[in-house]
Amino acid sequence: MREQKIKQDSISIGNNIKAIRKQKKIKQTEIVSKMQLMGVDITRESLVKIERGIQHIYATQLKAIKEILDTTYDELLK
Repeated sequence: MREQKIKQDSISIGNNIKAIRKQKKIKQTEIVSKMQLMGVDITRESLVKIERGIQHIYATQLKAIKEILDTTYDELLK
């Protein structure tokens, strides 16, 4: 079974991830490292594309990012 992709409305999810990440002063490489330790397959390049709204985000990636940034789905999806 393939994992669910979440289609970004324009670039809002990516923008929200980037804004929260910068507010919390967390680098992209730090998020990627923590995600990989959680068993979520992602590269820094993929995170960059997600933040720019170029690449869809998988549900497991969104969940991991939510946990790492200590935020809510509401904040990420608004």
